[in-house]
Amino acid sequence: MNKSSLRRTLSATAIAGGTAALMMAGLAGASAHVSINPDKTTANSYALLTFGVPHGCDTSGTTKLTINLPDELTDATPTVNPNWTVEKVTQTLPEPKKLADGTSITKRTSQIVYTAKAPLDPHLRDSLVLSVKLPDTAGKTLYFPTLQNCEQGQTNWAEIPKDGQDPHSLKAPAPSVAVTAADAAAGNAHMAASISTEQAASVTDDGSQARSWGGLIAGLAGLGLGGAAFFRRRSATASVSK
Repeated sequence: MNKSSLRRTLSATAIAGGTAALMMAGLAGASAHVSINPDKTTANSYALLTFGVPHGCDTSGTTKLTINLPDELTDATPTVNPNWTVEKVTQTLPEPKKLADGTSITKRTSQIVYTAKAPLDPHLRDSLVLSVKLPDTAGKTLYFPTLQNCEQGQTNWAEIPKDGQDPHSLKAPAPSVAVTAADAAAGNAHMAASISTEQAASVTDDGSQARSWGGLIAGLAGLGLGGAAFFRRRSATASVSK
C-alpha cells in the first residue's frame, strides 16, 4: 500500500471512530434521564406508567427514587418490585377537592417513594411502575418531578420547560406524559362490534337452537337407518355363503 492510500485509510478510520464516539455519547446522554413509558395516554383512562431508572449519580449506585405526583392526580398504585420497598406519602389539601363522581377528598397521595434494598449498580437499569387514572384534560402535559438519591450525591429530575422551550435542552428534565384525546372512531367501532355480537346472540336464542336440535335428531335417525341396513347386508351375505 502506498503512502497516499495509507493516509486515506487512516483518515477514514479516524472519521468513523469519531462518529461512533459521538453516537455513543449521544446514546449515553439519551438513556441517562429518568423517563416515563406510558402504555396509554388517553384522557380519563387508567394507565401504567413505567419509570426507567438510569445509571446512578456518576459512578454511585441509586438508593432511592422519590416520584412527585402532579396536582391533577389524587392517587397512584405502585407495582411491587422485589428489589425495592415502596411507600405512599399523603398530603393534606388546603381545602376539600371535589371529584368527578361528586365525592370530596381532604387528602391526596403526593409522592411515591421507592427505596432500594441494595444500591442499584450504576451500570444497570431498573423499572418502577405506577398505575394511575389520567385526568379528563386532553392536551395537558403532566410532569412527575423525581429525586434520584445515590450512595454519593443526588440528581433532581425536576426541570419543566417554559413556553416554547425545547425539553431536550434541559439538563435534568422532569419525566412527563402528554394526555391525549379519546379516539372517537375506535369507540364507535367497539360499540358496533358489541351490537353485532349481541345481535348474533339474539339470533341464536330465537331460532338457531331449535334448528340445531332438529339437525341433531335427523342425524341420529340417519345413523340408525344406516346401521340397520349394514346388519341386513351382513346377514344376507352369511346366508349365501352357507
